[in-house]
Amino acid sequence: MSTATSSRQGGEWLQSWDPENDQTWDKALAWRTLWITTFTLTMCFVAWFLPSAIIPKLNALGYSFSKQELYWMSAMPGLAAGLLRIAWMVLPPIMGTRKMVALTTLLLFFPILGWGVRVQNPSAPYWELMVLAFLAGIGGGAFSGFMPSTSYFFPRRMQGTALGLQAGIGNFGVSLVQLLTPWLIGFSMIGFLGGSQAMKVPGKPSKEVWFQNAAFVWLPLILIGAAWAWTALKSVPVKANVRQQFDIFGNQDTWWMTLIYIMTFGTFSGLSAQFGLLMGNLYGSGNAAIVSGSGAAAKILVPGYAVPDPVSWVFWGPLIGAGARVLFSPLTDRMGGAIWTLVSGLGLIASIVYTIPALTPDTSSAAALQGDFRQFLVGMFLIFLFAGIGNASTFKQMPMIFEKRQAGGVIGWTAAIAAFGPFFFALGIGVMGATLFYWVGVAWAVMCVAITWVRYARKGAPKPG
Repeated sequence: MSTATSSRQGGEWLQSWDPENDQTWDKALAWRTLWITTFTLTMCFVAWFLPSAIIPKLNALGYSFSKQELYWMSAMPGLAAGLLRIAWMVLPPIMGTRKMVALTTLLLFFPILGWGVRVQNPSAPYWELMVLAFLAGIGGGAFSGFMPSTSYFFPRRMQGTALGLQAGIGNFGVSLVQLLTPWLIGFSMIGFLGGSQAMKVPGKPSKEVWFQNAAFVWLPLILIGAAWAWTALKSVPVKANVRQQFDIFGNQDTWWMTLIYIMTFGTFSGLSAQFGLLMGNLYGSGNAAIVSGSGAAAKILVPGYAVPDPVSWVFWGPLIGAGARVLFSPLTDRMGGAIWTLVSGLGLIASIVYTIPALTPDTSSAAALQGDFRQFLVGMFLIFLFAGIGNASTFKQMPMIFEKRQAGGVIGWTAAIAAFGPFFFALGIGVMGATLFYWVGVAWAVMCVAITWVRYARKGAPKPG
């Protein structure tokens, strides 16, 4: 994007900023910006996925929501993130990096505070929790502002690594909240902010927990991140009003890359939000019981079957996906993004097909159930791996495919649409059932592999990237 030279002078606004000019590029400033925005983006993902760690336990804390109500509640942060990303994608040129990052981070304080208050007493009405779930989507919406904003600070040759590091480390916020929640709720480290609760799981003794810890522990870090961004960040003056930013929709590659990024980040975010609920619904939530079927599912007792606790497993999937995004980003700078997007699509097809049989557990024996559960875990982890690879490769492709002025807008737009992943996964699994929905995922990945090969990856492709 071209830099503005008129109204934005001095203070936070950089002058004559050109990362492609090695003689004048301030490398230290670029990397400082990356690390600050990465820290705050991690907090954004924590806020976005905090409901996914709390919602599966609401009934155990004393609420009495139906399975469908819980699915819809878990879908709400994804719906909000997709809608809010459309707004956030136009903010970087308008607000600048400093104001946008600092104020967005500060907004996270309110939904996290709300969840910490409402888990302490199971008296909140359903609509209020739905509002809190929607507000958590602010953390997801921020992605479409943070990523294009960071891209202004780096030359094209380094944007695969820079954006991969920011998005990948930011994605670790998903695993962080899912990994730490079971530990944080186990002791009264900040008990003065509220009493304990009795968590009651069928077939197990009641357990004393402090579930507010899972929310309140992040509040100081959010305030620190907002203050750090406000005092240390600078902004690149960019000429791009809202009307100019929306000319990306006249470029066919905007639409092709949107479909592809739905395959990669839509899968990552959707499965991250639904992994725990899906595992619980398929493989049980009692001492020796599993839930099979759909709707008013019946519990089937299987002697000798060790029921898995979803909280022991759900953080691994997002951790694998985020790690792949970080580790493969430098490879995309060296080898190009298109080839790795092709690998991602082919890997997703194979791993989804491998997982599908495990979506209908064999309840004939404990051994059969355990075998299906192992296949389910391996398949899900492979899906996360290949989705993470694709998340890295697509963000290398976009700065290469599009002119500099458009690349930030396309990154924001594709991220906005893919953020609907948690919503569509909840809706698809709830309405279609897991098996049919996974076959839809296979068909989508086949389509994206064809697009990638024809448009970007083959020799002589129109837009190699």
